[in-house]
Amino acid sequence: MKKFIPLFLISLLFLSCSDNGFNNKNPYIPNYNFSVTFDMNYPAYSNLKFVSNAIYYSGPDVGPKGIYVFNTGSGYNAFDAACPNQALSSCSTLTLNGINLVCPCDNQEYSLFSGQGKLQYPLKQYRVEVIGNILRVYN
Repeated sequence: MKKFIPLFLISLLFLSCSDNGFNNKNPYIPNYNFSVTFDMNYPAYSNLKFVSNAIYYSGPDVGPKGIYVFNTGSGYNAFDAACPNQALSSCSTLTLNGINLVCPCDNQEYSLFSGQGKLQYPLKQYRVEVIGNILRVYN
């Protein structure tokens, strides 16, 4: 019986491992593998040093419509710039409206703090790594 207790505890340890609940699956937005860095010392990205500021980046191979990077005050969020509840089209690029992103196709708003909106799918989120004044956004 004493042999089963350590085995039980070890099995609980393995079952409790997770991937931080990170899920960015969305049927309307294809998955792109990318990694892009932003140096906040450059004027184009210096707004990210301040809370509640966002930048839009539409470089090559960074999602179908680009990405938005946002300073939450306690970290950074990065979201795909494609409307999460619309098929890709000419109107499906989100636009910035204060601390929200708006989908021009259906006028739905999504919070840059949480990525949540009122429809089924939230904004497609990407990982952000901070190293000094450098931000790395990747999928």
